[in-house]
Amino acid sequence: MQTSGARRRVVVGVDGSPSSYAALRWAFGYAGLVGGVVEAIHVWDTPSDVGWTGPAIDPEYDLEQARERFAGELRGVFGEEHPAGLEEHLVEGDPSEVLIRASEGAEILVVGSRGRGGFARAMLGSVSQRCAQHAACPVVVVRKEHDQDPSR
Repeated sequence: MQTSGARRRVVVGVDGSPSSYAALRWAFGYAGLVGGVVEAIHVWDTPSDVGWTGPAIDPEYDLEQARERFAGELRGVFGEEHPAGLEEHLVEGDPSEVLIRASEGAEILVVGSRGRGGFARAMLGSVSQRCAQHAACPVVVVRKEHDQDPSR
């Protein structure tokens, strides 16, 4: 995830939730309007790294599962043909921290309103809320019901 003055980076978090699919579509619409590239970021973590009491899990297996999940999420939005201007980043770590770091030098950061976890009554998920508070660029939070063209 490097910064280049010649291109406009549109960073989007993808976690497989309906609102992240809407965020990915919105990001591509916006990138088309400003002549930017979309950096789709899927963040994964190894459960065995979280605590010492968890089961021993092979980190390579976790990485492969994350790779397959990310590929499936992109296929779910774009089908088999990925559009030009799509950069895929699979990163291990905390989602909000990774996205906040990726926002440095970006035109905009796009996230879904609620991810895979969360409480049904929550307006924003914890990742989208942290990104909105700490990102180094403007943040757009997209709800699944409002999967709209950014030109409107």
